[in-house]
Amino acid sequence: MYARSTTVLAHPDSIDAGIAHMRDEVMPMLLGIEGCIGLSMLTDRTSGRCIMTSSWQTRDDMRASEKQLRPVRDHAAEILGARPQVDEWEIAALHRDHTSNPGACVRATWMRMAPEQADRMVDVYRMGLLPVLEGYDGFCSASLLIDHDSGLAVSSVTYDGLEAMARSRDQADALRESGAREAGVEIVETCEFALSLAHLRVPEMA
Repeated sequence: MYARSTTVLAHPDSIDAGIAHMRDEVMPMLLGIEGCIGLSMLTDRTSGRCIMTSSWQTRDDMRASEKQLRPVRDHAAEILGARPQVDEWEIAALHRDHTSNPGACVRATWMRMAPEQADRMVDVYRMGLLPVLEGYDGFCSASLLIDHDSGLAVSSVTYDGLEAMARSRDQADALRESGAREAGVEIVETCEFALSLAHLRVPEMA
């Protein structure tokens, strides 16, 4: 499974319009493209950072959609008021305890690694981190995306709501640091978002 993420730093007063556009216009069109299996959107109203992620059955499906989706992506970025940054990923792991509901939140962590560390990172994530994360109160799901060419990876952990995510913060900080040491990766950034659209539909991959 693969994913393409589009990140924009939106004007805060344009975020609601951007969410509506993604939900009502972009998502129905995307789901009609061969190989597309879903779409999610993360928003941070304080910074304006918005991340739209589409999921795909194969890398070929994802790459074949690029020409068709480029103007759609650019138009969505115009509505949000910013230029897009586009990244492509392999979905290395996904574990879902239950489907998220309105009000769900996501803590995302970006990591950097040497290419030869990728397999170690996936093993640590699946066998060491996921079993612990699953025990956190309010845990919904977790995923790990990797760009093997750049050596970047991002982990996204979804919680039932802001309070559940806040309660997990100290535990998650410690787990993240210990996992990074064990896997030999560098933590680049950690951010928290509202899960504004949740339709990725990726099957269990843990």
